[in-house]
Amino acid sequence: MKKNNGELGFFKRNSEKIMTITIILILILITLPIIIGYFWLIIRSFSEDMVRGFVPTKLTLKNWRFLWSEMKGYPNIWVTTFNTSIVALGVMAIEVLITSLGGYALSRYDFPGRSSIMKLILALHAFPAISLMVAVFYLLKVLNLLDSLFGIILLKASLEIPWGTWIMKGFYDGVPWELEMAGLIDGYSRFETWIKIVLPLVKPGIAVTAVFAFLSGWSEFVFINTFIFSQKFWTLSKYVKGIIGDFRFADYGLVTAVGLFYMLPTIIFFFFVSKHMIKLTIGGVKG
Repeated sequence: MKKNNGELGFFKRNSEKIMTITIILILILITLPIIIGYFWLIIRSFSEDMVRGFVPTKLTLKNWRFLWSEMKGYPNIWVTTFNTSIVALGVMAIEVLITSLGGYALSRYDFPGRSSIMKLILALHAFPAISLMVAVFYLLKVLNLLDSLFGIILLKASLEIPWGTWIMKGFYDGVPWELEMAGLIDGYSRFETWIKIVLPLVKPGIAVTAVFAFLSGWSEFVFINTFIFSQKFWTLSKYVKGIIGDFRFADYGLVTAVGLFYMLPTIIFFFFVSKHMIKLTIGGVKG
């Protein structure tokens, strides 16, 4: 009997190891094309040409010339980067502020139409942005916000707020009501209780919302390409599109260098806040 139990334990341990190895191999196979793509992007940005598309002929910094010299027909890369940062940070600030308030209201207050509002929030996030293009164009024109970074910030933030509100509600749901009650008993107002007790407990939710808002603003292209006409308001996404031009005559060394430059800030930003991302599911599923 002991021998059988030992054999069962041995087979169980082996089967778990085999399963773990299998999962790791599958993940490697899935991510390998992505890793190869990023590796090629880095190598191509520092090479003059690629033999058969894969082997660099000569290493050079020529493809990165846009960093220290302004390219003819294109705005200054640092002004463009500043514009991109303004859009990303603006979207992040508006979304974090509104979703922090809206998520708290939906989580803590029971008012008529609360359930309908929550369903409407999900429905609003389901609409693709492209379907709103004509209405948005008319609205921006009426408000005199065409060809304006402020208009893009308001537009992008309004489209991201429904999702962020739902996520923040989930995190607020995870905060025990008894903690707020203790604050009220100690003499805090409802607002002071929210600021001093509740907000510190939902920092992971704020971090998650901020990350996705920043990335959404940083990577925005469709609205910027449609509603921004002046080069002084270009962002990096439109700069990359302009560099590509006609793909048959594109300078792929320059394209990869600009693309890599465009990616770096988001990678750095994500790296510093990634520890909060694992808590997304914990808070988000409580909606």
